[in-house]
Amino acid sequence: MPTANTKKQKKGRDTAVQGTNDSSVVSKVSAAAQGYFQDDFLQHFVCKAARRAPLINRGYYVRWRAVDHCVRTFLRVTAECPKRQVLSLGAGFDSLYFRLRADGSLNGAVVFEVDFPDVARRKSALILSNETLSGMLDSHLPPSPTGPACVCSSQYRLLGVDVREESQVEQALGAAGLDWAAPTLILSEVVLTYMETRWSDAVISWAARLLPQSLLVVYEQIRPDDAFGRVMLQHFHKLNSRLHALRQYPDTAAQRRRFLDKGWEQCVCVDMNHFFLGLVSEEERGRVESLEPFDEHEEWHQKCSHYFILTACRGALTAAALLPHPAGPSVSPSPSPPALSVRPVPAAVGGLEGLEGLEGLEGLAMASTSLRPGLILLTGGSSRGGRGAAGRVLLRAQGGWRSVGVEPAADLGVRLHHTATRLPGGGALLLGGRSSPLRPVAGLCSVTFDPRPEGSEVREAVKLCVEPTVCSGEAPPPRWRHSAAVVSSEGRDFLFVFGGKNQREAALGDSCFLDLDQRRWTHLPVEGAAPEPRHSHSACPFRGGVVLFGGLGRRGAPLGDAALLRPAGSGRGFCWEALDVRPPPVPRYSHRAHVMGDKLVVVGGVWLHADGVPGVAVIDMATGGSVEFSLDTTSVPWPLMLHSFCSETTDSESELLLIGGGGNCFSFGTHLNPQPVCLDLRPALI
Repeated sequence: MPTANTKKQKKGRDTAVQGTNDSSVVSKVSAAAQGYFQDDFLQHFVCKAARRAPLINRGYYVRWRAVDHCVRTFLRVTAECPKRQVLSLGAGFDSLYFRLRADGSLNGAVVFEVDFPDVARRKSALILSNETLSGMLDSHLPPSPTGPACVCSSQYRLLGVDVREESQVEQALGAAGLDWAAPTLILSEVVLTYMETRWSDAVISWAARLLPQSLLVVYEQIRPDDAFGRVMLQHFHKLNSRLHALRQYPDTAAQRRRFLDKGWEQCVCVDMNHFFLGLVSEEERGRVESLEPFDEHEEWHQKCSHYFILTACRGALTAAALLPHPAGPSVSPSPSPPALSVRPVPAAVGGLEGLEGLEGLEGLAMASTSLRPGLILLTGGSSRGGRGAAGRVLLRAQGGWRSVGVEPAADLGVRLHHTATRLPGGGALLLGGRSSPLRPVAGLCSVTFDPRPEGSEVREAVKLCVEPTVCSGEAPPPRWRHSAAVVSSEGRDFLFVFGGKNQREAALGDSCFLDLDQRRWTHLPVEGAAPEPRHSHSACPFRGGVVLFGGLGRRGAPLGDAALLRPAGSGRGFCWEALDVRPPPVPRYSHRAHVMGDKLVVVGGVWLHADGVPGVAVIDMATGGSVEFSLDTTSVPWPLMLHSFCSETTDSESELLLIGGGGNCFSFGTHLNPQPVCLDLRPALI
């Protein structure tokens, strides 16, 4: 028998789960208030509204949109049925009944809601004390003072029963008038995952057994094993609301098998990236994207890849309400063994004055450039301490790396998603970036440093000279998430700037050239079909031109194409040439890339429809072949997020230094990689 302590722990977990309802409804109210969807009733279920961040609003929008899509489809498919019903398990403070009743969509359907008795009683009190809500209840009948029914009207029944107690649920629903043979829509929004797996499996089984004409809709989390998933699990663990089924059913394929094994005849399960890009119209996506300034693309796609919407059916009628089966990914990764080793960067030994350790060297959306071998400049970005305007330097010294200050404390301005490009004559050029999605940084900034003899010790700080760069000619529009690289044509060097985004354009596709000798923006002829507009791509110097790869396109989907910009010669400027890569790499963005010999090495980033997370793609530009490598991060003691990060080559020709990276993990907290790591590329470059 359960001990008193066990019962107390269970009650504590149940209370924590109930608390997720309170925070969830506040987030839904925030999204509705900002125009993501229309719901005039949610506001009556919160004591105090609060505006959430745009990322949270979008996350709750896509949840609302997916469930609403399934509800409307079921009601349309069953429109000719004389009797139909909706059964919401763990309904919390959901306003579904009131929305459907207000827009005339119920048409004889009855909505049954089941939740913990405490939650149901609180919801009942809110409904009955509110004129707007209580006015939506026709033929209201007073509930039994001892029974589970808290609200009982002709089309709405609110029951206070623990969903895990099968016999009690069956008895309460039967007493409330549920017709076991009628077409029934069963909703479960982030409910089953909070139960121990044996209980959630039991709920799935009894629903299939008792309701032979039914459609089950489930929305909850998946993919616990990557960096975002680990942060997500830690968050719910701290809340005492563990996600129990994730280990046994970690992805959409496992979830689909689960429901088929538990008695459901058909099942379709897709993650929210599939749903948003495949089942939400381009017009609607554009409307959503115009509601608030937004630039957290990586975090948005990560959130969507860790939630799914599932439909499972019993009976021929409800099969027509299933989600459409997703098309398989156009490109699937097939990583080649062995996995590439990643390990924390060793800190230099010894205590040189003015040098700092590597702990706390974190940040996202920084820009980096190697000023000379063993000396890497870091600029801008955002960290736990805020958005930095001062630069830092990574210095190789005494068997490892150290973080070094700069002198004087140069103010490089608050910049995120800018570029820092090493110039042929020394120093670097900083271009673009933003301080917020409404405030791009205009102009350029040149950075030079004290040319200390190589091999000499830096005992205090690296001396930098930072000056605004005044350029003639017609400057391109301000931008961020662009690329910038030095190209050469007929003995002249240019800074080539491509793509990016700004507050007006979701993705730019212009090619801009800055004559580095004259400091003049100039027009050069470019032949061939230019790559489509994009941002968060890579462009690496290659034989006087650049090789461009990936990025995020205007429609919000990652790109996987590669293109070469070659010097055309004879006064013809440059020429674009598409690179035919086989097999095609998985589309991705927010990665980093380097040319090593004739190979383009693409590291990290974000992709959507493939399992796992991007490791390393190696593209042989001589043959057009490509190979995907996974990463072995077992030596890294923290979740390693490789997007919005920097990378630089080291003295070794087969090693990369990965610096910074991370992001806001939806409502689960911010995760930043705390210190640099080294990536061993030797197996990939053979």
